[in-house]
Parts: sequence; structure tokens; C-alpha cells
Amino acid sequence: MKILVCDKTESEAIEKMRLAGLTVDTNFEITAEQLPSVLPGYDGCVVRSRTKIRQPLIDVCPNLKVIVRGGVGLDTIDADYARSKGITVMNTPQASSASVAELTIGYMFALARNLYKAASTVKAEKWEKKAFEGDEISGKTLGLIGIGNIGKEVAKRANALGMTVIAYDPYVKEATGVKLVSLDELLSQSDYISLHLPKTKESADMINKTMFSKMKTGVRIVNCARGGIINDADLYEALTSGKVAGAALDVYSEEPPTDWKLVKLDNVICSPHIGAATHEAQGRVGAEVAEKLIEFARK
Repeated sequence: MKILVCDKTESEAIEKMRLAGLTVDTNFEITAEQLPSVLPGYDGCVVRSRTKIRQPLIDVCPNLKVIVRGGVGLDTIDADYARSKGITVMNTPQASSASVAELTIGYMFALARNLYKAASTVKAEKWEKKAFEGDEISGKTLGLIGIGNIGKEVAKRANALGMTVIAYDPYVKEATGVKLVSLDELLSQSDYISLHLPKTKESADMINKTMFSKMKTGVRIVNCARGGIINDADLYEALTSGKVAGAALDVYSEEPPTDWKLVKLDNVICSPHIGAATHEAQGRVGAEVAEKLIEFARK
């Protein structure tokens, strides 16, 4: 089986695939314009966030049998269409869960203690100690919208920190250490709200002006899931009105953003989609990609 690895993947994983008998080529810089002339020569491909596999590309790849996305979501792939063409589509849903969960918890601490502002003033040679009285997260209620692999990892850590954890997820019936509630209950009870769900037609702009109106005044919001689940304009309004005290964003409707207005607000802290960007997660992602492709080739 001939595999094209389109995005950066651990060298150990690539070597493991080759030792198992797969022919593996790498082109970490391949462009969308080059793919239609290159990918048809392969049986499978490995992608991360950078490379998109859409219907027009699938249509010119009659030999394609398997697509593996190194990461959690499948939003960079027209997965349903690929499957309708008999192509197996897989991802690595657990490999980066701990890393994203840790970033989420780190963001909650940063919001609670005004760490970004405090660090910025000291770097500017200011000593504004009295300006940065924060809050403890212990004793606060964390509402998780989505309680899959990452949500469960966040809940585990939040419980250990003394938070009350509630969650809304219509696809989950029970979760350890978490009280499952309706979305309206979650919005009205939570001091912190963190998103851990895929972006779909149903979840796009899910957190909007109507939802903000149901939240506590002074709520803090973390999004390390997918951009576009929160309506940017409505979040901007909620942040500038004081309804939302602060937001932490690792993902955006456009990546990179073309409108920087939201992230420039003083009560927004942000990062460039680094949730899975740890040495440990990258190693686990690569290992899981290799295992899935080797298993597929043996069938």
C-alpha cells in the first residue's frame, strides 16, 4: 500500500509504517494546487489541520482507499462523501485529549487571575499590584458543552481542583464526576463555560446572542474546540457589554483570522490553535496514525 503523508508527522511513526511494509512518501509542504496531480498515485493519505481533502480532490483520486486525519476533528475532510465512495476515513480522537484539556485548565487559571494583563504590565516596567485581584476557580461551577474524550479529561482535572462540573451533551447518558444537565441549566449555572464539541451544521453559531442572554453576568468562556461554534459578533458584544467577563480562544472562525478586532479586546486571551501542540500529544498522534494504517493494510 502506497501512502502520502501530507502534513508533519513524527519520524518514528513514518519509520514504523515502512518497517510494516507500507510504501510511505512525505511531502509536508504540498499545496492544494499540487494535490490533484499527486494524490491519485496513492492508496492512502495522512493529513493534519493544514491539508484539506474536499469532494473535488476525492473525485480525481480513484485509487484512494483510506484517509487518516492525525487529530480529533474531521472538519478538514469531506468525510461523508469520501465514505460514500468506499474510502475509509479515520482520525486519532484520544491522542491529544490530555494536551487540549491541560490548555483549557491553564486558560481558566489565566482568566481567573488576570495573568496576561499582569505579565504585560510588569514587562512594561509597571508595578500595579492592586489592579489584579482575581478569583479562585475552586468552588466555582464549570459547564462543559460536550463531554467526549477531551471533555472528560477536563472534568477529571476540574474535579481535582475543587470545581463543580456540569455538562450538556445529548449523546452521553452518564459521565464520572459530572452532572448532566440541559443546555439552559448549564448556561444559567456556570461560572466558566468550556466548549468540547465538533463543529457541525447543528453546532455552527450555537453560542449566540440568545445563549449569552441566558448566562450569568461575569461568566468566563473557553473555546479550545473549533472556531465558528461561537458567533464572533455576538461574543464581541457580550465581552464589551460586561456580560462575559473574559474569553480564552485557541480556535477561530477563520484561521488565521482576517478580522482581529475580537482578539484585540483586553478581556480576551488567545493562542494560534495550539491545543494539541505538545511533544507528548504529537508522539501519540503519530503512533496512532501508524497503528491505524498498518491495521488497515493487513485487512
